[in-house]
Amino acid sequence: MSLLLQGLALGVLTGGLYALLASGLSLYFGVMRVVMVAHPAFLFLAAYLTYTVHTAFGLDPFLALPVTVPLFFALGVAVQRLLIARLAPENLAMMSVLLTFGIALTIEGLLGTFYTGSYKSVSMEYATRSLTIGGVHLPYDKIIAFWVAAITLVVLFAVLVKSRFGQSLRATIQHREAARLVGIQTERVAGYGFGVGLATAAVGGTVLALITPFFPASHWVWIGKLMAIIVVGGLGSVIGAALAAVLLGVVEGLVLVTVDATWATMMFYVFLFLALLVRPQGFFGGRLAHRF
Repeated sequence: MSLLLQGLALGVLTGGLYALLASGLSLYFGVMRVVMVAHPAFLFLAAYLTYTVHTAFGLDPFLALPVTVPLFFALGVAVQRLLIARLAPENLAMMSVLLTFGIALTIEGLLGTFYTGSYKSVSMEYATRSLTIGGVHLPYDKIIAFWVAAITLVVLFAVLVKSRFGQSLRATIQHREAARLVGIQTERVAGYGFGVGLATAAVGGTVLALITPFFPASHWVWIGKLMAIIVVGGLGSVIGAALAAVLLGVVEGLVLVTVDATWATMMFYVFLFLALLVRPQGFFGGRLAHRF
């Protein structure tokens, strides 16, 4: 029983991080039906920037966020306006895969050139401790990652629900042509939506730098997991992706402590197959996906 509780607790903490990492992918697809294969590459670009700031100045990784978040927002707007917006609308999904795959390779190549292929990590003394509750060990780095993800997602949901930009963004996600007819500048909204997506990557990359070693090709490990999450949650639904992330995080944690790591990773692809076979709109899709 204690083993199952350990797996459940770690699964919930990890699922919170997965929710943050997948939220950007949901925004890209929701706003423009773009499959952003390069999102994990941007995550690790943020991780390397965090590593650089930490090693150069000795700063806590989270103190770099006031710089990296606006920087990645601007980068997202630039990517959408200079590259994505030029793709033909009738082949947008397929062409976006090819384009963003090329972006991912470019980022990987640049990181390999400047940082070599060796593993890097950001080590903070507070992240090496753990909290024990009722025999369940909770690493501080996972707890920190969970709360950073939770706070970021609460802010993201507040922006989507309460702000004028969020209302325009949700209207664009629900029906792009109708949004344009009522005066919403959908191209500008799409650019800002991409900016918000990459801003979440800045936060996610900072957290990843703290909890796991990484090297330039680390993004390939994550693309399958994150794609599985947004498909299971419902394409274009941020809240659906968050729910799917926690579900898959818990399943992964339980399988990890009862079977092994290989089968834990396989669970993402099992759920992806089930979603495509049984409910292509996602287990948390439908009306929920249209709201968020």
